[in-house]
Amino acid sequence: MESVTKVIATSILPIFLIISSGFLLSHWKEIDSGPLNTLSLFILNPALIVHSITLTELETDALVRVSLGVCLFVTAVLLASWVLGRALGKRDSLLYSFLLIATFGNTGALGIPLADFAFGDLGRQTAVLFAAVHGVLVFTIGLAIASNSGAQSRMGSLKRVFRYPLVYAVLLAIAARTVDIAPQADSAAMETLGLVGDSAIPVMLVILGIQLSETEYRSALSMTITPTLFRFLLSPCIGLIVALGMGFQNATVAQVFVLLTAMPVAVAPVIFSVEFASDTSVGGVTIPEYVSATVFVSTLVSMPVLTIFVTLLKSGAVI
Repeated sequence: MESVTKVIATSILPIFLIISSGFLLSHWKEIDSGPLNTLSLFILNPALIVHSITLTELETDALVRVSLGVCLFVTAVLLASWVLGRALGKRDSLLYSFLLIATFGNTGALGIPLADFAFGDLGRQTAVLFAAVHGVLVFTIGLAIASNSGAQSRMGSLKRVFRYPLVYAVLLAIAARTVDIAPQADSAAMETLGLVGDSAIPVMLVILGIQLSETEYRSALSMTITPTLFRFLLSPCIGLIVALGMGFQNATVAQVFVLLTAMPVAVAPVIFSVEFASDTSVGGVTIPEYVSATVFVSTLVSMPVLTIFVTLLKSGAVI
């Protein structure tokens, strides 16, 4: 089994050092993460997706299995979080917010770099595909859930997904790979895409650090326990069941799949809650504060938790 110290040094510490740089920069100098986020969403991430999927070492069968597995996983987690939320007495806006933070993990800004550091090129390629499919679900199903907590049109919210090039990047990459028209890896076009796409990883981590530094979390700390436990206990158990059911032939692909089901809460629910439920409060805590606090706490907790997960997964003891 790979030592915990080595996992921390090679996989966990580099990620949290970059996140910390964004966190500290935001405290030292006033900085707006909006332009960086736009750059990431519209240029860097699409380039990373197209480059990774078109040149991936994954066979077509693995591409299909990972994509289908992500859809099955999100569906199962959504159902489990709804049952748990109702059992705990959560209703209306609080229930919908709980569904968002329990269902959608940070597979992009945190998952992709972690898979890259921990499992190499194949890990990154698997994580990019997972995050791409997951991202489409976030901006469709996630928006649909969030819209229930506000007065805006659900259909109008769903249409927003087509404003982001993420969907088109996934379709373009899959189409190019399917009909075998992608340029060679050493061509100028693909090298340019690779250069732009590689920069997405550190930029995403810096953005995450900036966003965490702006999080108002103190008043909602007590409400973060249940969703944080859900993300790190129940979610990866469901992910493991799905991975075993999908029958991945490559152990690394299976391990990365399970790892990405144990990510801390995604940042997108914060954006959704601000837009749809900014005026809603529960027990003196606004919905955006509740969601933001859970993102903050789950991200901090993820450092020791993900160290354990990576160590176990790389040992082959889990899958």
